[in-house]
Amino acid sequence: MAQLDRSQKLKILADAAKYDASCASSGSVKRGSSKTGGIGSTTGMGICHSYAPDGRCISLLKILLTNYCMFDCHYCINRSSSGVRRAAFTVDEVVDLTLDFYKRNYIEGLFLSSGIIRSPDYTMELLVQVAKKLRIEHKFGGYIHLKTIPEADPDLLADAGLYADRLSINIELPDDKAIAELAPEKSGPLIRKTMADLSGRITEAKVERRKSRKAPLFAPGGHSTQMIVGADASDDATILQTSSKLYTGVGLKRVYYSAFSPIPDASKRLPLAAPPLMREHRLYQADWMLRFYGFSVGEILGGAQGGHLDLEVDPKLAWALMNRDQFPVDLNRAPREMLLRVPGLGTKGVGAILRARRFGRLRLADVERLCRSTKKMRAWIIAADWQPGRWLDGANLRSQMVRPARQMELFAA
Repeated sequence: MAQLDRSQKLKILADAAKYDASCASSGSVKRGSSKTGGIGSTTGMGICHSYAPDGRCISLLKILLTNYCMFDCHYCINRSSSGVRRAAFTVDEVVDLTLDFYKRNYIEGLFLSSGIIRSPDYTMELLVQVAKKLRIEHKFGGYIHLKTIPEADPDLLADAGLYADRLSINIELPDDKAIAELAPEKSGPLIRKTMADLSGRITEAKVERRKSRKAPLFAPGGHSTQMIVGADASDDATILQTSSKLYTGVGLKRVYYSAFSPIPDASKRLPLAAPPLMREHRLYQADWMLRFYGFSVGEILGGAQGGHLDLEVDPKLAWALMNRDQFPVDLNRAPREMLLRVPGLGTKGVGAILRARRFGRLRLADVERLCRSTKKMRAWIIAADWQPGRWLDGANLRSQMVRPARQMELFAA
């Protein structure tokens, strides 16, 4: 077999990495590279774009160390029984690529994952070597996200956290039975235990940093995971319940949802068609409600048919339509918890309203200035000069709300 050059490897291993959705750079911190004479800053072909909390777009080199794998997960294009073209980088090749791309201003960091070769420990050690070499030898201060292997030695994962801004462990599927069936070498309980151990280390490091700024950083961006949507029979209720338990139980920073896409030479155990992409979108919206809006899974899925989110309307609007007795909400009197439940009103808008109403009663024009638009929320709110009247009780309220959403989706497409 002819030996591949670096550009050929990059083409194969960047393409192989595209199925991993758990790639983001929020939560990272500046590592002070300017003081040490290094290069790269988190503030500042396989390139993915992620978004920081302030809306900045951050470019990452997103690749696999190798797409060879000893595991045979049915949903994975790189499984051991797949006939895909294989390639593998050396540690030095990944380091050189990262530095070359950064110096050309193509990227601001690295997202590195890998198939499992020889053993989980051997593969994890190679991943750690890449991050360590970038940080120690080249003083690289840019963002590093490492995909960790739950079957690897805990000490290796502890080393990974010293050099990476964020770590992630993919749970892949929301149900342990589905994991056992479609990923026979993996274990749901082991994955969650590794997540819990990682969370404990992150918490300990934060405590030490509060005591002394000289204490080492440990995965300051936290840890995340990915779940595939539609590869098994799990409904949206099961997916969101699993996410909720991961957020509260193992301190997960974020869950990424990836709509299953049929792969070449697929296993007969997998569905033939992909789920609608809107389902993935609705899960992200529901996930946001869990993390930032104070909703429970039961509230989000209340009234849902077959355990699935409504694809026609976003889950916050669906809840409002099911709970019209909670509305209209008086923007000048309602507590923050209820303001967060108003369709069309986000966390920033709620904060602006709470600050502004201390100085006087808000009129609709005031709300318009604070929130840019009141179109989605007018049916659900009361302002000093606004009452929705009978609009809220109208039988056609849902259809009026759905129509603008559809037009916006078509425009975005």
